[in-house]
Amino acid sequence: MELELFTVEKGTSIIDAMRKIGENNKGIIFVCKEQKLISSITDGDIRRHLIRGGSLSEDVSAIANVNPIYLTMKRRDKADEIMREKGITAIPVLDDDGKIIEILFWREPQKEQKTIERINIPLVIMAGGKGTRLKPYTDILPKPLIPVGDKTITEHIMDRFSCYGCDDVTMIVNYKKDFIKAYFKENEISREIKFVEEQEFLGTGGGLKLLENCVNGTFFMSNCDILINADYAKILEEHQAAGNIITMVCARKKFEIPYGTIQTDEDGAVVALQEKPGFEYNINTGFYLIEPEFLKKIPDKTFIHITDVIEKCIKEGDRVGTFLIDEDDFMDMGQMDELEKMKEKLGAKYE
Repeated sequence: MELELFTVEKGTSIIDAMRKIGENNKGIIFVCKEQKLISSITDGDIRRHLIRGGSLSEDVSAIANVNPIYLTMKRRDKADEIMREKGITAIPVLDDDGKIIEILFWREPQKEQKTIERINIPLVIMAGGKGTRLKPYTDILPKPLIPVGDKTITEHIMDRFSCYGCDDVTMIVNYKKDFIKAYFKENEISREIKFVEEQEFLGTGGGLKLLENCVNGTFFMSNCDILINADYAKILEEHQAAGNIITMVCARKKFEIPYGTIQTDEDGAVVALQEKPGFEYNINTGFYLIEPEFLKKIPDKTFIHITDVIEKCIKEGDRVGTFLIDEDDFMDMGQMDELEKMKEKLGAKYE
């Protein structure tokens, strides 16, 4: 490995660091002083700097992470474990003087190939929102066309479903709808996509109501800004076995309070201490398996969220089920920082 491709000296300009990141194709560069590691910079750091109005002529110190993760030779064998735990894709190994002697990169573990059951269930993609949390990208591109690597996010979604024979795709569109329709019709994409147009913003529930006379069986629904790694055939199997009107795919999300917590009694005396306690919740991923009867619960021409309709189903005694996945199997690009994480997980290459 040529370490020069992955290192720059302290005092280098951001534009020179960006050029080197482009050359190494790994999305990261390490800043050194006389070969000793002092900080790191990713392509995401540079993009966020530019979005904030920063200049490429500035010194790398303006955006560098001054606490980069590294290993000594004694702990080199822990590289994969630490990269997986920290969600990073590269880690330098230092000698006793703090100089970089090699850089290790994340390698996806090999998985056994298994036969995927073709279930041929229709897919509905909710693609009508403005994507305000992804500004300024969505001032130019609608969220469904935001690129993640060499494909749009919606193409990644459809690719996953296509493996299961789910090629009957309907996209509910509104914001920049002509842009979206033109992209899929004029770019020789080998998919037949039906478009349902919202005339006004109706929310994830109100938009689904437009399908009431168009679907006559079970269908998947996905927001256009998420990717789910799961066995879609297994989701269908459990959904049907339970007799759910809707199944919510949920991720088990772990949180940690970064402080020690204190429990007191009524007089203010400390009775217990707990260092950095953690807790878990099942979070809604925005991915569902739905029966046509669910659509009848949605009021006509009304802005309503799908979660409000789900609560209505629960109150009326309909069975609402869940399919639980690990948080690492849920990727969300609804916000800038999450978009960066999705790109890293997919190993996307950016200029």
